[in-house]
Amino acid sequence: MAKPMNVGIIGCGNISAAYMELSALFRSINVVSCADMDSGAAQQRADQFGIRAQTVDDLLAADDIDIVVNLTIPAAHYSVSRSIIDAGKHVYSEKPFVLSVQEGKDLLRRATRKNVRVGSAPDTFLGGAHQHARHLVDSGAIGKITGGTAHVMSHGMEDWHPNPDFFFQAGGGPVLDVGPYYVTNLIQLIGPVKKVMALSSTPSPFRTIGSKPRAGEKIKVETPTTIQSLLEFESGAIITMGASWDVWHHGHNNMELYGEDGTLYVPDPNFFGGELQMSKGSKLLKKMPKFAHPLGIPNQKHGQGMMANYRTAGLADMASAIQNDRPHRCSLEMSLHAVDVMTSILKAGETGRAIKPSTTCERPAALDQREAKALLAPVKRARK
Repeated sequence: MAKPMNVGIIGCGNISAAYMELSALFRSINVVSCADMDSGAAQQRADQFGIRAQTVDDLLAADDIDIVVNLTIPAAHYSVSRSIIDAGKHVYSEKPFVLSVQEGKDLLRRATRKNVRVGSAPDTFLGGAHQHARHLVDSGAIGKITGGTAHVMSHGMEDWHPNPDFFFQAGGGPVLDVGPYYVTNLIQLIGPVKKVMALSSTPSPFRTIGSKPRAGEKIKVETPTTIQSLLEFESGAIITMGASWDVWHHGHNNMELYGEDGTLYVPDPNFFGGELQMSKGSKLLKKMPKFAHPLGIPNQKHGQGMMANYRTAGLADMASAIQNDRPHRCSLEMSLHAVDVMTSILKAGETGRAIKPSTTCERPAALDQREAKALLAPVKRARK
């Protein structure tokens, strides 16, 4: 069995703790180092998880690091990923992968020259609930998908996040911040998108921070916060997607897929697990077909109870793919197409015109129970 690939992390903000903790669930990766422009933040994470803290330059030059994870802010994703590729290392980025198609295509050219892999979150579509949905779609359980809905709605992050500024700047907003989970899951379930149309608005020009230490401070909103879009897929399916941070309460399901023979209710793509429901014709099934999947087993306690959280599954799959010379599922091509779709939505909302994405991709291979189990370490114990 191949040795784990050593991983370094650039960016030691909130999300880095989840990567460092949950990476220990998987056999193909081993986090050994971290770096941040704030050396204190890097040292704090290093002390917390028993790894070494380095400068960014030293991490990129380290001979014992195979893959570098880019957890910087969205506006820095392109430049940091470019530096990682140019250093000759594989890169795995947080979402959104990049902020423009041009940036993504440049990373593709550089990665091809350097013969390195590039992958990107989200990897939640690899979770048990969404792979169950994939199995049902692929097996024809609801027939050919003709339409559906997806809703990404809340009142934003300013009430609880201590520094919510970047959510409301260019590169933020509900489409680019939360939308990757939904668009990526739709791509893996239905396939690539052919055309988009949209309307957008910015109802509130300023947001007021509600949490300390900046409570009461106003921040300027520089990106649309309500976007209603239509996505036409190459398969012919048409999906309505609503994305808004101007909604206090709503009754929409996260995702519904309408097939010729029934309907599939898919849980929130922001999470690995959740309840899946299906109808046969007009009759809602009382019991779903069994589909025990390792990445759907609740493994973490949250405010709402035990939940499945297998973040870094996409990173582990990429490491395994490198070792076994196969395509990885959180691929550059799919991530770039998702960015293309999302930026096309924003452009359609701005111009009022239908936009055709300039990229396409293949659906990633399904992750069945056997392959998912093979990714997990023998003892499923997260790093403390």
